[in-house]
Amino acid sequence: MIRRLPKTAWIALATVALAAACGERCLPNRVVAAPASPTSDARLERIDVRLSRASKFLAAGQSSDGAWRSDVYATFRHGDALTPLVLMALVSIRGHDQNATAIDKAADYLAGLVHKDGTVQSPEQPLTYPVYASAGAVIALANRSGRNVEAARGAWLAYLRRLQLTESLGWQPDDACYGGWGYAGDPPQKPSSGQPLSPLAEPNLSATAFALSALRAAGVAGDAPEVQKALRFLRRCQNFALDPDQRDGSFDDGGFFFIPSDPVRNKAGSVGTDRLGRERFASYGSATVDGLRALVMCGMPNDEPRAVAAWQWLAQNFSAQAHPGRYAASRESARQAVYYYYCHSLAELLADPHAQTATKGVNKCRWAEAIADELLERQGPDGSWRNSAVDVREDDPLVATSLATSALALCRGVIMVESAATRAAVDHDDRAHHPNPTAEPSR
Repeated sequence: MIRRLPKTAWIALATVALAAACGERCLPNRVVAAPASPTSDARLERIDVRLSRASKFLAAGQSSDGAWRSDVYATFRHGDALTPLVLMALVSIRGHDQNATAIDKAADYLAGLVHKDGTVQSPEQPLTYPVYASAGAVIALANRSGRNVEAARGAWLAYLRRLQLTESLGWQPDDACYGGWGYAGDPPQKPSSGQPLSPLAEPNLSATAFALSALRAAGVAGDAPEVQKALRFLRRCQNFALDPDQRDGSFDDGGFFFIPSDPVRNKAGSVGTDRLGRERFASYGSATVDGLRALVMCGMPNDEPRAVAAWQWLAQNFSAQAHPGRYAASRESARQAVYYYYCHSLAELLADPHAQTATKGVNKCRWAEAIADELLERQGPDGSWRNSAVDVREDDPLVATSLATSALALCRGVIMVESAATRAAVDHDDRAHHPNPTAEPSR
C-alpha cells in the first residue's frame, strides 16, 4: 500500500553531498594507503563485502529510464525525488563494476530533466523537492564531462541559486529567513507586510546545508556572496551567542536545531524560554552536524568560537548507537527517526579535511570505526537498511540504504587514511630506533 508523505518529511532525504563535501579524497576506491593493522584490515574487508551487497540492492531497484522510485511512499514515486540520493550512494562505491551502468543511466536521467531552453522540469509533475533535487543533480553531475552534462549541471545550479532567500526575492539581511533555502518549488518572494510566509518556503538548516554542498561541488568558494549570505541564516540556527551578555547557560550549548521558529519541525522540540524571553529549541545530533559542516563550507576558521562550540557539543554527545540530542520528553519517540541521516552527515564531517579540531574527546577515526561497526550490525541479509521509526520515512529501504551506504563508504575512507598515517608513524619510529643493519657504517 502506497502511503503519502508530508512535504516537511524530506529532512531524511537531505542527502549525500558526498563528492561535494569531501571530494574524491574520501572515496574508498581512491585512497592509497600503507598497510593497515590486522584489526583495520579485517574491518575494511568486512565493509567492502557489505558495500558490495548494498550496491547490488540499490542497482536492482533502478527503473528502465535510470531513475529510482519508491514502492512505499507516493511522494517518492517520481524520479526526481530519490534518484539524486541513490546515485550519490552508488558514486561513493563506484569501484564496484556493477555500478557503472546504473550511474550512467541515472546521470543521463538527471541531465534529461533540463530542457533546451535551460529550464528544469520533470515530465511526471513539478519537482517534488526542488532544493534537494537540484542540489543533488549538481553534485551527481559534478565529476562528469561532456557538453550536454556541463550545460545540464549549469542549469540545475542556476535553478538552485534562484531558490535562495536573498535581495532578488525581496529579502533583507535583517530578516530571519535571509540567506537560507527551504522546500518551495517556486522562488519564494518575501510576502507583503502582515502576510505569512508559506511553511514550504520557510528556510531550514538541512536544505541550506545541502544547497551549500552543491555550491561546493560546483567550485563556488566559501567567500562567495551567496555562501556568506547563507552564513547569516546558519547563525540563527545555533544555540550560541558570541556576546556573553546574550548567553543563557541553560540553552546556549553550541548545538544546532533545524528551523528558527517552529517547535513542531524541530525534531527535539522546544525546551523552554530563556532569561530574555525567547523560545529556545533543543540542540540535536543531525542538526548540529549539518550546522558544523555548513560553517566549514562557508569558510569559517576551525578556531572560531561558533565552530569550537559545535565541536564541543559533538564531543559531549557523540553516539554511534543512537541519535543524540536533548529531546523533550514528548519527542523522545522520534529520536531514532533520523538515525541514518545523522550517520551520513557525521561521516561527511569526519571525512572533510577542512573540518579540523583540537577539541578534547574528538577522535575522527574512532568515531568512524564506531559508526561503521554499528551500520554493519544493522544491515539486512539482502544488503539493505531499514529504520523501524517512520517519522521521516527512513523505513523506506531506498532512503535508509542510500544514506547508510554513503556513510559506510565515507567511514571506510577515514579509517584507511588514519591507518596509513598510523602505519607511517610506526615505520618512522622503527627506522629511528632500529637503523638498517646492512647499511655501511659512516667513516
